[in-house]
Amino acid sequence: MLRFILDLATAVRVFFTCRTDLALEILALRQQVAVLKRKRPRPKLSRMDRLFWTALRNVWSRWAEVLLIVKPETVVSWHRAGFRLYWRWRSRGPAPGRARITAEIQELICRMARENPSWGAPKIHGELLKLGFVLSERSVSRYLRAVQRRKDPGKRWLTFLRNHREAIVALDFFTVPTVSFRVLYCLFVSEHARRRILHSHATARPNSDWVVQQLREAFPDSTPYRYAILDRDTKFDAEVLKTLRSIGLKPKRTSRASPWQNGVAERWIGSCRRELLDHVIPLNERHLRRLLRDYVRYYHLDRTHDGLGKDTPDRRPIENNPGNGANVTSLPRVGGLHHRYVWQQAA
Repeated sequence: MLRFILDLATAVRVFFTCRTDLALEILALRQQVAVLKRKRPRPKLSRMDRLFWTALRNVWSRWAEVLLIVKPETVVSWHRAGFRLYWRWRSRGPAPGRARITAEIQELICRMARENPSWGAPKIHGELLKLGFVLSERSVSRYLRAVQRRKDPGKRWLTFLRNHREAIVALDFFTVPTVSFRVLYCLFVSEHARRRILHSHATARPNSDWVVQQLREAFPDSTPYRYAILDRDTKFDAEVLKTLRSIGLKPKRTSRASPWQNGVAERWIGSCRRELLDHVIPLNERHLRRLLRDYVRYYHLDRTHDGLGKDTPDRRPIENNPGNGANVTSLPRVGGLHHRYVWQQAA
């Protein structure tokens, strides 16, 4: 580029000597020499080179006599291409087709589809019309393709759990190894409404008869619950299902390899492992049962839950500062693994 500018300045100086024809010829030759000197196997013309020859063709009639690196027809084609681009730019108009839906309406369509899984394009389109948005139903259906999941079992399960959580209990097993490498099986029954653990027990030899006995202990009287969620464990056989129905519970088995369908139970298993079992090694069944009792007591009375609005299953009251120099005191729970903090009057 610098060499080109210098050549152009030299040519301009020559123009004032009234030797215009010679100056243009020298300028054309110098420009081609500059292109040929580039260190490439084949000279490659830049946009500035094409612009130079297109402009030179319009002001000098002998431009084709000194052209060596390309054919004159190529320069003509460059000029015609520039002509087409120029008039395409001059003739541009508004984009064809329908007006594009704004980002606000797109987000609103996605939101309505997520919050109402059973709604299709007609219902969402009608709701948008009631909000004053003018668009076609076909446009709504086009944007629904990326977000609509009518047959998603997760949404149906989530809706079911939310609408029936006061009437749902969940039961499940998890395993715990002891210090002697024995495997103990822990069964627990949890309610969905307040996440309370209704019953928990452990054994080394679980079977359907043992599960039936634990269910009778968990529900000794009439129960306000109506549904029991359980997986397809072989220990939950026909006798267990019969016992659940006799108690007044309707068994709801989860799909195969779908632990998320029993999410409340799986969440409690994870909490129990992280907050208790990952820090102790049970000696035997008796030791594990005592640990579970201590943890369930802490879980009900002291541990706050995000899903309960930072409250405990047994609704822990808020303690206000009594004043008079009161201090916050920690009370150990679960053998010191966790603590509860309360106000205590200064001595």
